[in-house]
Amino acid sequence: MGGHPWQYFVSYQANLNKCLQDLREREFAAGRYNPAERFPIFPVNLAHRPGAKHPSIAAARKAASADGTRSILDVERIADRPDFFAVAPLDEDALIAFFGTAEPTRADIEANDEFLEDIERGQGVYIVAYENGEPCAVMFAGYSFD
Repeated sequence: MGGHPWQYFVSYQANLNKCLQDLREREFAAGRYNPAERFPIFPVNLAHRPGAKHPSIAAARKAASADGTRSILDVERIADRPDFFAVAPLDEDALIAFFGTAEPTRADIEANDEFLEDIERGQGVYIVAYENGEPCAVMFAGYSFD
């Protein structure tokens, strides 16, 4: 069938792992994952909250089987380099190639999603967005396995 893309923007936190885990918990509680809803909608509408249908993220992932959750729930950790079940940063050369700067704004990131073409199924990336030279948001994006 092919992998399904997912993408989220969240407020910046210096502890990127906490940022990732908070996002995972938010999306799980909201029920914006397969199989609670078969095809989660992106960009995320925070008002859309079908609610969790499983007792835990692990149970949701098990119920999703080979399809994956088609969401950030399929990602477990931050990695230095691309890896399965992980998000890794785009390196500085890639940031400059895609956005013309190592410190893209949220508008820069939203205007150019070509970086998604380099992501393998079951993997993801993160990009820190800047405003006035300061980190303000983190974008997580990737593809499900199916």
